[in-house]
Amino acid sequence: MQQYEDMYQRALEDRDGFWRQQALDHLHWFEPFGEVCEWKAPNAKWFVGGKTNVSYNCLDRNVEAGLGDRVAILWEGEPGDTRSLTYSQLQTEVCKCAEGLRELGIGQGDVVSIYMPMTPELAIAMLACARIGAVHSVIFAGFSAESIADRNHDAQAKLVITSDGLHRRGKILPLKETVDAALDKSPSVKKCLVLRRVGNDPSMTDGRDHWWHDVVDSQPGELAAEPLDSETTLFILYTSGSTGKPKGIRHTTAGYNLWAKRTFQWVFDHREDDIYWCTADCGWITGHSYIVYGPLSAGATCMMYE
Repeated sequence: MQQYEDMYQRALEDRDGFWRQQALDHLHWFEPFGEVCEWKAPNAKWFVGGKTNVSYNCLDRNVEAGLGDRVAILWEGEPGDTRSLTYSQLQTEVCKCAEGLRELGIGQGDVVSIYMPMTPELAIAMLACARIGAVHSVIFAGFSAESIADRNHDAQAKLVITSDGLHRRGKILPLKETVDAALDKSPSVKKCLVLRRVGNDPSMTDGRDHWWHDVVDSQPGELAAEPLDSETTLFILYTSGSTGKPKGIRHTTAGYNLWAKRTFQWVFDHREDDIYWCTADCGWITGHSYIVYGPLSAGATCMMYE
């Protein structure tokens, strides 16, 4: 408690000095930042002028620190299938996905909607977007086609990443079928990337729809992380829409990355041999971003369950 009180007092007395040291100690910077916080109500900018990358902080930095062989993601699917990815393996898969996204025409500032089951490819897709500066919008894989279309239209998404389906309480939900209905009302979306998860045979539209294994698996997996301004949009988080039109909240690169990493370390008191465990319920939307960017930035092992 005394340690907490001392830290709180330092932050209270010297906010910018406190967060400057946190950012320097816990994030990698391609270019140093100047002003810590530019506050012009109601707008705030953090670590002004600095360049960093969330994907680099989650993956490359840990690999370079000698944690390449540490397990990054332990995953178990609902049917009982399992996978394990080390930080080095995850880095390669993220680079391959990022290369695939670029092949599909996605670049910095483009919005990618993600409507997927709780598989490792969900985290891979998010980190791949972060690697090239694309903005991801995770949409709960239980929402209707209308809800997907609303979010696609509001964000002007260019690509949707989904799967043929998902396992949910012993049943298979046809995600691609729902996405097809949404894309009829999503004129901004030009491409759809589809993961084969359940092995059904969804409709594929020529020129628009592409299988993950065709586009991603063949990539070399060597793409360097893009240096991005600290205020580059990392992701858009939409409200549920239960009280009106869904509202998209923009989260930026450096501030969110530092918050996620440090709150994970402070709140969970993470130790080297700990496994951070998350189910689909607590991993929904906000949790997706947190379990990817917080624990992985800290070099933790994350348990994901479909």
